[in-house]
Amino acid sequence: MDAPRKFEKPPAARPSPQPPEGCLAVAIRVPVRIVVLVLVVPVRLVWDALVVSGRFLYRTVLRPVARAVFVWPWVALWRYVVVPLAKALGWLVNVLVLVPLVWLYRRLFTPLGHALAWVARQIGDGLAWVYARVLTPVGYACAWVVAGVAAGVAWLGRYLLVVPAGWLYAWILTPIGRAVSWCGRGLLWLVKAVGTGVGVVLYWVARILLVLPAIGLWRWVLTPVGRVLAVVGREVWDALGHAWRIAGHISRAVGRVLGTLFRWIFVEPVTWVYRTVLTPVGHVVRDLVLRPAAEAARGVGRVTRQVLGAVRESARQARADFRRMVFGEPRQPQPVERREPMDDDTRTLGRSTTVLTKD
Repeated sequence: MDAPRKFEKPPAARPSPQPPEGCLAVAIRVPVRIVVLVLVVPVRLVWDALVVSGRFLYRTVLRPVARAVFVWPWVALWRYVVVPLAKALGWLVNVLVLVPLVWLYRRLFTPLGHALAWVARQIGDGLAWVYARVLTPVGYACAWVVAGVAAGVAWLGRYLLVVPAGWLYAWILTPIGRAVSWCGRGLLWLVKAVGTGVGVVLYWVARILLVLPAIGLWRWVLTPVGRVLAVVGREVWDALGHAWRIAGHISRAVGRVLGTLFRWIFVEPVTWVYRTVLTPVGHVVRDLVLRPAAEAARGVGRVTRQVLGAVRESARQARADFRRMVFGEPRQPQPVERREPMDDDTRTLGRSTTVLTKD
């Protein structure tokens, strides 16, 4: 019986009932919203116009100018000045500082450090021998003497200072302290009683002269005035929100109307002129002027490349003739026979020598 209940949709939460509004809020709401709407609509129209203008100005002017003035100079400075200079400085530091330091460390500091370490080990061994053979017995003797002297001083201090001080504390200072403590407690009780009486009198005086009038002023004057101001402020804030949203709808409608008029007056005529006039004229110019000019230019380029190739070939042939006239014909390489000879001295299966290894 409980299995189907897991798949049932839980009941939706009921919205909490809003508190009933008074007649003051209802009476203030309508005139405040009308006045605020009349004041906010021009402000919203001007605000939307400024936003659209600012976005257009940012996309078309400010962002390209900022890139050209601020971004690209720094990029060029970083790419063509700072990076090559840093690489050059790194190379100089590597050649002038790091390489000499590594050489000094390997050739000078490392052997010197090993020598100093050996000397330090020898000195440490000598000091250890002195500590074990000389200082330790002397230390034990001094400790025994100091222990004896300390025991004598402790015995003298006990019987000359501690015992008389204990007797003085027990028979003289303790009775005097108890008497002073009893007098102090009595004086404190008297001061506390007087302070309590004075505090009670001041409390009632302050309550009658300050607290009760302040409570009456807060309860019967400031609280009602604050409630009225809160209702007025809430209604004004709600009216501002409604007026701003309504002004947004009005602004969007005005913008759409202006956009439609701009499209009808400017965009569509320009598009019609471009499609019906400029495009055919452009095609005619392309077919009758630009393409023949391009073909002629490509033909001139081909003829020019052929002429330049012939000139280069003639110059190459003239250089070769001049070299043969001055230095003679170059020596031709002799062909080399790379196969094994086919006579009786070749390697056979019965011998392990070859033509190259034979005596």
